[in-house]
Amino acid sequence: MSATSNVTVSQSYFSRFFATLGASLAQLVRAPSHSRRAEAARRSARHVLWLAAGSATVIIALMVWLDVVEIRLMPPRGTASLWAVRILTDFGKSAYLLWTLAALLFAILIVSAGVRATVRSLLLGLGTRLQFLFLAVLAPVLVGEAIKWMVGRGRPFVGGEANAFNFSHFAGGEAYASFPSGHAVTASALAFAVSALWPRARVAMLLYAIVIAATRLVLLAHHPSDVVAGALIGVIGAMFVRYWFAARRLGFAISRDGTIVPLPGPSFERFKRVARRPFGP
Repeated sequence: MSATSNVTVSQSYFSRFFATLGASLAQLVRAPSHSRRAEAARRSARHVLWLAAGSATVIIALMVWLDVVEIRLMPPRGTASLWAVRILTDFGKSAYLLWTLAALLFAILIVSAGVRATVRSLLLGLGTRLQFLFLAVLAPVLVGEAIKWMVGRGRPFVGGEANAFNFSHFAGGEAYASFPSGHAVTASALAFAVSALWPRARVAMLLYAIVIAATRLVLLAHHPSDVVAGALIGVIGAMFVRYWFAARRLGFAISRDGTIVPLPGPSFERFKRVARRPFGP
């Protein structure tokens, strides 16, 4: 192959790369196209209001009656035998999850620019769903971080005693970043998002979110009300992102009654069939 041909192939690859990148970003901000989005918005708003009202009641009750009792029952912070729990809790760390999803998205972008159209279509379908997972976690995580800073609730035993109402608003710093639990935000958002795309995974993802929340309590990183608030923020944030995608018919559709349902995605069998000849026009 001549140098001129190499340059032409390189230019063709990079043009497809940037065209795909531009199209994937543009589809997220385009005007909503779904005719039933208003009904879906009303339905989602009703769910959010009921969820927020019920959770707010639970959070206040936990602060008053359970938070102090629960943290006094937990093993002392730094207990050596909790090493496995410290490893397990990292699976709810937003930075790890978001960087992993971002790396997968970037890998799909790189590969899709060099494969034939059929494979590219499958990869982009998978990429849309990874975009949803990424944003469904990122949006509530950012909201949760802002609330942490504004509320400034002390973590368990900060100040030397069990005090559920130890606040230093806008203080910043880890000591006063207890409400809400960032790990609970991440785990609940991911659990909701994965379950929205693949409903058969609901039980497994619910167990994952519960386990991550439990590790935060055992490690005395949060009060019970922090965990419940984090779960609430994670679910509501992921619900908003799901509606955003459904209104643009990206990975989801809106049924006649306003219910948001996942669209069929690229199957593993389809990937196996087209992977035999991935490159080409």
